[in-house]
Amino acid sequence: MSENSHHLILGEFVDFLSGKTITDTHDERYRQQIARHLVNGLGFDKSDIEAGRQITIHTASRSAVVNVDFLVYRNQRAVMMINYAPGSLVTRRLSTLALSRLIFDYQIPIVVVTNGQDAELISGKTGKVEGEGIFAIPGPDHSIITSLPETFETVSAKMAGQAEKIVFACMVDGACMMDDACDEC
Repeated sequence: MSENSHHLILGEFVDFLSGKTITDTHDERYRQQIARHLVNGLGFDKSDIEAGRQITIHTASRSAVVNVDFLVYRNQRAVMMINYAPGSLVTRRLSTLALSRLIFDYQIPIVVVTNGQDAELISGKTGKVEGEGIFAIPGPDHSIITSLPETFETVSAKMAGQAEKIVFACMVDGACMMDDACDEC
């Protein structure tokens, strides 16, 4: 295990989407399973999936880099964001939705949070859970994707600022803004 990592390193393997050699961890095994499901199970083309985008989050006097696991594109626009998060999906819902508001100047319409075994399909517009389970994730020909409007809702500066605070607080290790305020930081 590396000095700065809390992940058990199991070796290396070839990434399904990129063909590059990557570090083998339990979390990465779930990400690979999700990628295979998107391509082999749902029918997305590998070229329509962007994996591992990094977003820099700024708040107060600090910044951090947060990973976006998968962005799925249709007609050169991200129509779905999928983030893997181990554990309870309910506790990851708000931060995943907030992250979907920081990647582009528009709201990604379909947001998925998954622990690799279960999933929640969330409306980017309303924040409501629209489906549950891995099989609720829509494929490229599903009506939820094919019926999307030509333009997506713009994310306001105020909403983006709020989203940055949520993502920073919930997705960044040691993000507590108060000195000595908690034992976890």
